[in-house]
Amino acid sequence: MDYEELLKKGREKLPESVFTAERFEIPGVKGHIEGNKTIISNFPQITDTLNRNPKHVLKFLLKELATPGDIKGNLLVLGRKISAGIINQKIGQYARKYVICSECGKPDSQITKETGIEFLKCTACGSKKPIMGS
Repeated sequence: MDYEELLKKGREKLPESVFTAERFEIPGVKGHIEGNKTIISNFPQITDTLNRNPKHVLKFLLKELATPGDIKGNLLVLGRKISAGIINQKIGQYARKYVICSECGKPDSQITKETGIEFLKCTACGSKKPIMGS
């Protein structure tokens, strides 16, 4: 086989998502302040878009926002008043660190663990990078 045939064969094995130029958009948080707590009502929608375990996203947010919190049903309850802008910013940071591939920029990735080290493995381009400080 020559190079062109090998290249064509390799491209056929890639997922269709590699070739589409769709934009990855994380939904903005929806919620309200209740007393001294912040209630986020669309947390499951956000974690579904990120394709990540809600508990993993929660752990990151609680650490970054320096607040207690918990998932109660479909709601994320944070232990203090926090603006939607700040929460959206932290979710964006999460996406850049744990979702979006640093090589190809696609959100088609998975978190894998090998010998105690977490890696971000891209299903679009095959890149694998260790995740630091997780």
